[in-house]
Amino acid sequence: MKKATTSVKKSSASEAKSESSPSRHIDARIKELGDWRGETLARIRSIIKQAVPEVVEEWKWRGVPVWEHDGIICTGETYKAVVKMTFAKGAALDDPTDLFNSSLEGNTRRAIDFHQGDKIDEKALKALIREAVALNTAARAARSRKKKSA
Repeated sequence: MKKATTSVKKSSASEAKSESSPSRHIDARIKELGDWRGETLARIRSIIKQAVPEVVEEWKWRGVPVWEHDGIICTGETYKAVVKMTFAKGAALDDPTDLFNSSLEGNTRRAIDFHQGDKIDEKALKALIREAVALNTAARAARSRKKKSA
């Protein structure tokens, strides 16, 4: 007796990858939030992409949006009462407009907490994002020079 078989179309690796891409995860998080936090996260994401069009979006640590360029620029965590934008090397960045308002005691990271109704200073935030990218790029170049001289 012959066994019945069914044909299952296998999706390509690129299709599978795009379905679970970091950008799609971020899209889903924004939609899932469905309130001011989703709107704020979407606005932050848009500002990051305007500041650094070649930014790479990642999805790490079981659900945290991460934006990278030659290293981590920042993350976009969402909590009940705040959307937190944490800069990986924030302590090394100039912040002339005092955007950083959270995680100020550490030696490495700095964060900006956005609460419902907060206005985002887009110009200052873009400058801070670009400065973070410049710091990452300089650090990467220094590591590369060090490897070549070793």
